[in-house]
Amino acid sequence: MELEKLSHALTVCKVRETADIDLGGGLYFVGRTDEEISLVCETCRTPPRTLAREDGWRGFRVRGTLDFSLTGILSKLSAVLAAERIGIFAVSTYNTDYILVKAEHFDRAVRALSEHGYDFV
Repeated sequence: MELEKLSHALTVCKVRETADIDLGGGLYFVGRTDEEISLVCETCRTPPRTLAREDGWRGFRVRGTLDFSLTGILSKLSAVLAAERIGIFAVSTYNTDYILVKAEHFDRAVRALSEHGYDFV
C-alpha cells in the first residue's frame, strides 16, 4: 500500500461557528456534532479565534481511492504506530484515509510504517 506525505504543518482545533473557517483554499476537514465544531487545517490557515487549539501535527494519506468494501486499513496502520507508542488523529474522506501524528514523531512513524511494508511516495 502506498502512503503520501502531506507537506504542510497542521492544526487541530475547535471553533465557535463555521463562519470562522476560511473555506477558500488549502486542506481542511470540518466535523460538526451536537457538542462541537472541530477543524483540521493547515496551521497557516487556522482561524484567529478558536475555542481550543493544538498545533504541531504532520500527516499522510493512503494513496488512491479506497473501496468501501475494504476493511482493516486504519486498524493496520494504527497498530503499527501504537506498537511504536505514537498516537494518531485519523480522518476519513469519501476517497481515502488520512493519519496525523505529532510532528516530533513523524519521521519515526514513517520509518515504522516503511519497515512494515508501506511505501511512501
